[in-house]
Amino acid sequence: MTPPSPAPVPVPVPALVIDTVVVTTGQLPAIVFEGPGDAPAEFRLIASRQMLPAQLIALGSRWSARVPLLVSNWNGPLLPARSGRYSVHAAARDGSGLTLQLPTALPASQLLPAITRVSVTASQGSLAVTLAAPLSDRERGHLQQASLESDYRTTEYEPLDAVFFESFFGQNASCNPLAIDRAIARLRPDIARYWSVADASVPVPDGAVALLEGSAEWWRIRGSARLLVINDWLRKRYRSRRHQTVLQTWHGTMLKKLALSRVRLGLRPAIATLRERARWDILLAQNPYSRGVFRRAYAFTGSVWEEGYPRDDVLVTGGPGAVRARLGIPDGVTVLLYAPTWRDDRPDQVDHLDVSQFAGMLGNDYVTLIRGHSRTLVPGSDVHAPNVLDVTGYPDVSELFLVADALITDYSSVMFDFTVTGKPVFFFTPDLEHYARKLRGFYFDLVSVAPGPVVSTAEELVALVRDRDAVQRRFADRYRAWRVRFNPRDDGRAADRVVQRLLAEGIIR
Repeated sequence: MTPPSPAPVPVPVPALVIDTVVVTTGQLPAIVFEGPGDAPAEFRLIASRQMLPAQLIALGSRWSARVPLLVSNWNGPLLPARSGRYSVHAAARDGSGLTLQLPTALPASQLLPAITRVSVTASQGSLAVTLAAPLSDRERGHLQQASLESDYRTTEYEPLDAVFFESFFGQNASCNPLAIDRAIARLRPDIARYWSVADASVPVPDGAVALLEGSAEWWRIRGSARLLVINDWLRKRYRSRRHQTVLQTWHGTMLKKLALSRVRLGLRPAIATLRERARWDILLAQNPYSRGVFRRAYAFTGSVWEEGYPRDDVLVTGGPGAVRARLGIPDGVTVLLYAPTWRDDRPDQVDHLDVSQFAGMLGNDYVTLIRGHSRTLVPGSDVHAPNVLDVTGYPDVSELFLVADALITDYSSVMFDFTVTGKPVFFFTPDLEHYARKLRGFYFDLVSVAPGPVVSTAEELVALVRDRDAVQRRFADRYRAWRVRFNPRDDGRAADRVVQRLLAEGIIR
């Protein structure tokens, strides 16, 4: 009889003991983690599309990991880290992950004015750090917001000769509102400009004032500014006042159906669409085609200004050098911008092309920028691969158009902006039938009028990208017809025309 095998000796799991967590202020605020023993080889906080590395210090028999709360993105200035829930990751020298032995006491939630609010929590052996907008105790929380909103709705504010801007729900300062801000600053620098921002990580244009969404000042300016310039929904927290005008710039000419035109639209979304539509006074259209779609899709009977798209002015007046340097793209490589739209049934998926494999097929003479839709900024995750740069978090897509030698998209409105540059466009549409019939539907047949090839495999796309000059020659007539239809007023002066019209009609003074 064979004797039983001895029980395996359990291998101890490497653990990192953390006995102290503090939030420090000063010139460079940080969260500091400390513990006994050797320092880990790597320590960082990770959230969706944001990573905060630690400065590791050996302190004799102890170690310290200092995580700065001010970071530089895209070689820009130091700004507060974006809000979100960050998990704590530590690794040993061999790259293996370390389990964390957590402290018995954690710091209380701490407000760093104008920077962030820090909360540290522990649950089931894991440590998490939550960064939030630096609202005061009188502004944060459901009850406080309900009180501020009640005051906003009942107060009759004195009209303020100012402009309130909001782009993509305060996630950045970009798009048509940014171009209009720049024109106002140039033509009427005396007019105050305020920007609604989701948190302190969002930079605003020079001379403008950032307003934290939900702050008392945010509510006050939202109710008193004579002009509100937005590119998405205001939502139900807005009350219309006689002295106010809402300029809805929207954020793109549309191929895919939207609002009341959407496939199988339910009753509640339809009612919400009509209520939102009623909050707008002026709609900005890029072209005559968009004017007609807006009239139908939003049943909009108000004023539609057909002045071209301000966000595309830079495509006529700007150059790629500064943006290319900011992104760290070397000279001599071809830059491809892959910018797909989002999918209603897969909102967290961005990379339908598999850019890692695509970039590998193209080789080192190309770099592919992948840019997810604004709705994928939070749920999605960055792509990391050789010759690939995920620019979903880059603040302004118009600047990416400047550096791109060609665009790859599917059904995104970027197709109507990029053609201002005259550079080639490729359409990668592996789910064309599904998207057209079951998901959104289209206002026109893309395949028959597209200003570039429409393909469904990466192999086809690679071959066409490598022969871009021939593709442009083949699609030259379609490209010209497309620009006549969709870019008739994108001449580099759209923002100035909009601002001059606002002045002429007395909307801003």
